[in-house]
Amino acid sequence: MEYRQLGRTGLKVSTLSFGASSLGSVFRETDDAESIRTVHTALDLGINFIDVSPYYGATKAETVLGRALREIKRERYYLATKVGQYGSNDFDFSAARVTREFENSCARLGVDYIDLLQCHDIEFVDLDQVVHETIPALLQLKAAGRIGHIGITGLPLKVLADGLDRAAPGSIDTILSFCHYELNDTSLESLLPKCRELGVGVINASPTGMGLLTERGVPSWHPAPAPIVEGCRQAVDYCRSVGADIVKLAVQFSISHPEIATTLVGTANPENIRKNIAYAEAPLDHELLAKVREILAPIHNHNFTRGRPENRDPIIG
Repeated sequence: MEYRQLGRTGLKVSTLSFGASSLGSVFRETDDAESIRTVHTALDLGINFIDVSPYYGATKAETVLGRALREIKRERYYLATKVGQYGSNDFDFSAARVTREFENSCARLGVDYIDLLQCHDIEFVDLDQVVHETIPALLQLKAAGRIGHIGITGLPLKVLADGLDRAAPGSIDTILSFCHYELNDTSLESLLPKCRELGVGVINASPTGMGLLTERGVPSWHPAPAPIVEGCRQAVDYCRSVGADIVKLAVQFSISHPEIATTLVGTANPENIRKNIAYAEAPLDHELLAKVREILAPIHNHNFTRGRPENRDPIIG
């Protein structure tokens, strides 16, 4: 496993990290014992960064993760969770709520310290509140020694850039972006110079575009328009025709950029995490990559967005 610095945080994180949303049964019914074995497998094989949220499975993911971590020495992993989103339509970024929910998360996780506390999906709320109320509340937790670092997460790159521009200098340590550094979309690259200048660590997620680059395909709720879905399906079909696994290629590509510290993968199956780690450690097939990116060229950086109108990315494609 390769490790990279997460911006100026001082955390040296595995290039492949564990996204614990699956532990909350958000994609399928999961067995808690199997979920716990998955966490232990990830840590045993070199992953040292775990990301979760109270939103995942209505606190189930944090609860199961807490059970998994109970027997693991705290110095073996970095732990990130989130505040602000607690249900599909339950957003509350007030100072009082985020402070209270932070304590609830710590109780579920069985820890008294969080390495990275992130404002979750900030595109759905007034960015002024995040900048002027939420982050100052998190800075108080940081000053009290309860958290190490502060991050923001979201789908639109615009809202991440705006957050970095409008927050007090040095107050945001990381961003978490998803669906923007994968085989069909590398638009996260546009934000890397700003992050480099500010010393902000970059966390990538959804290397398969939430199912776009998989044999199973996208779930019914997926926001991608038909041309993106069809373009990705052509790449999946090509990989199958030559005996290649597009998920392997997607994972390898997503961790290949040296300025992206880590990429989250989520599963509640020990064999799947073993497979993803093996993918990360295997050499990249550059010839296959070139062909797949050629197939995806007509939809490259075509996107989908969400959130309040002022926080959305312009639509491309």
